[in-house]
Amino acid sequence: MTQITPLKEIVSFPSNDPKDIPKPDAKKIVIFLVDDNELYLKSLEIQFREIDAPVIKTFLTGEACLMNMSLKPDIIILDYFLNTVNKNAMDGLKTLVKIKDASPSTQVIMSSANENAEIAVNCLKFGAFDYIVKNENTFVKLKQIIKKIFSLYSKEKEIIVWDW
Repeated sequence: MTQITPLKEIVSFPSNDPKDIPKPDAKKIVIFLVDDNELYLKSLEIQFREIDAPVIKTFLTGEACLMNMSLKPDIIILDYFLNTVNKNAMDGLKTLVKIKDASPSTQVIMSSANENAEIAVNCLKFGAFDYIVKNENTFVKLKQIIKKIFSLYSKEKEIIVWDW
């Protein structure tokens, strides 16, 4: 003979306390890292993962980044010289223009080892949020810029508080 479990043990009713009501999962922040230097890209990815950053996607080419724009990245960190390894690859500036055409609200941070002010100004002209020079302080600068982006633009997303 099988024993019948009372209904009250199967179904649990929520309390009237608002703090007990589960909140719907908000979409997490999505950051794309795009650089043709595989070692640098991996290093940057590891640094982001060490601080428990939100969703991080990496790409070695601008074309690969553009093919994944359906993931709706909030921020893209994009190398200016994306065609140093593969000369037929799209460069960073062309990729920037296509990103801004596809998703004007996506914030793009351009990066390069080149300290040329003309390049920086040109990137900003084409819609980059900022331009940074790659060096030993790159990650610190990126964290500051990302904080600035989120302080300027309110997001209807879960903003993970990183211990920066």
